[in-house]
Amino acid sequence: MEKNKLLFYEAYEAFYAMAKDSAAFRAYCRDAFGADSSQDGFSDLRQIDRILPYIPAGGDVHILDIGCGNGKMLGYLQEQSGAFIHGFDYSARAIETAKSLFPRRSDFREGVIGEIDYAERFDVITSMDTLYFAPDLPAFLRQVRNWMKPEGVFFVGYQEGDVIPKSPAGEKTKLAQALTALGMPYEETDITKECYELLTKKREAALRHREAFLREGQEDWYRLLLLQTDCAAAPYEQFREKMARYIYLIRK
Repeated sequence: MEKNKLLFYEAYEAFYAMAKDSAAFRAYCRDAFGADSSQDGFSDLRQIDRILPYIPAGGDVHILDIGCGNGKMLGYLQEQSGAFIHGFDYSARAIETAKSLFPRRSDFREGVIGEIDYAERFDVITSMDTLYFAPDLPAFLRQVRNWMKPEGVFFVGYQEGDVIPKSPAGEKTKLAQALTALGMPYEETDITKECYELLTKKREAALRHREAFLREGQEDWYRLLLLQTDCAAAPYEQFREKMARYIYLIRK
């Protein structure tokens, strides 16, 4: 494994170990996001609930989550819909936890974007802040299209301004450009203001749970949560110039 990839992998392994063992972090997630899905980003319950209307009712329904982490978001979707859930992630620790938490009507695999493949076809495919790690985004989008059932949908939480540079004003995002080039129809919803409000909520929640983090010896994670939310200290107009967040609903 390349040095940078190894560092990222070790960081994620450490994160999922902390998420599994830390009561303070679980309480923080419930406070900040509305539910504990071991969030390391921006997927609060309001965003996750946007997926539910696109899950078919009844029948043999299958959902795939790209970069599923420890499976908690999938577990919530299964609880709400009864679907069979599938997920892959490159963190061995995350997949181990997912298998233990959700052993029924599920398939969790270790895998890397652009390398793993599926013979199954899915009603709903989700990707919350994971497409940034595709080594070849158009190629991976073509692969995802092959995984979708004819009436299936691909639900994406996507952000520019941190991992991916923000597109200039008036231009399509990198994801929208790739989808257009591939002829994949999509609907784009700008939720940047919602993201800004969530960052503020995350920071307030971290401060409320400070003592619990410190009692557990999780000071480094606590400080990281504060660092991740520094950008919310600026007025929204300044934040909007640097960051943008979207929900994409993509059809075959």
